[in-house]
Amino acid sequence: MTTAVASAVQPAPVFDCRQAFAETLMELAAKDPRIVAVCNDSVGSSNLGAFAKAHPDRLINVGIAEQCMVGTAAGLANGGFIPFVCAASPFLTGRALEQIKADVAYNDYPVVLCGMSPGMAYGELGPTHHSIEDFAWTRAIADLTVLVPADPAQTRAAVRWAAAARRPIFMRVGRFKVPAVTEDGPFDPDRIAELAAGSDVTIVAAGTMVSRALEAHSLLAGEGIAARVLNVSTLKPLDAETLVQAARQTGRIVTAEEASVHGGLGGAVAELLSQTHPVPMRILGVPEFAPTGDTAFLLDHFGLNAKSIAAAARELVA
Repeated sequence: MTTAVASAVQPAPVFDCRQAFAETLMELAAKDPRIVAVCNDSVGSSNLGAFAKAHPDRLINVGIAEQCMVGTAAGLANGGFIPFVCAASPFLTGRALEQIKADVAYNDYPVVLCGMSPGMAYGELGPTHHSIEDFAWTRAIADLTVLVPADPAQTRAAVRWAAAARRPIFMRVGRFKVPAVTEDGPFDPDRIAELAAGSDVTIVAAGTMVSRALEAHSLLAGEGIAARVLNVSTLKPLDAETLVQAARQTGRIVTAEEASVHGGLGGAVAELLSQTHPVPMRILGVPEFAPTGDTAFLLDHFGLNAKSIAAAARELVA
């Protein structure tokens, strides 16, 4: 009995989604010679070491030149390749936004832009390395699909889907370790997955926040509050049907994202519901430049944890 109880309270194992990304890219490249990786001197941080050894002629390292990196990928796509651009998200989106817009999205090239270590994953390196604006920036670019896988299984599925999608894609690939919250299966870019049922309030989460939203669901259940949890793995285009249905059925929405509160997941949901079915909302995220500190500290600093998500939901229900 004692052993069973001890086992039950063990924390769930956590995983670095970059590893799932790298393994899946290797798997796909072994079968499809069109797949190439393009990076900005980020072979190590993008987990591309094994790819470089297996396919040295299909890894293009342009050095610390992000605009050149995205432009090169656009040229490769125009030549029939399927480029996966791998770079730290703050530098990929911040330094090369014009090339993402004009070279990739405007030309509708099948380039997969992989924002590595997004959000506040580079915590100790400070605001220059935090990528809290990437949702807002990429959402504003026409014809660019924005993906936010929540765990390793969904990362693997999203990479496989992206390789075959033949469209411009931006995908966050998380560094901060998270527990598994999804099962192996095909990636559905058109649907938001309901991970927990509830009729009192809906928690809409993306990426690292999905597991914390599920924890909040458990906390609220103990108080008799039934919280629905939605995993938004495709931020753009947004599954309007599922969100409007949740607003109608629960009447309250909390959004949680490891990103700026301006223009990201919360903004996208508010834009939709304000024009279809307005309901009371709370938008949880990062409201300002984040200070320097490890990622777990920063998430707690901005209330991006189960306790604060539950508190926001409780406030709406009260």
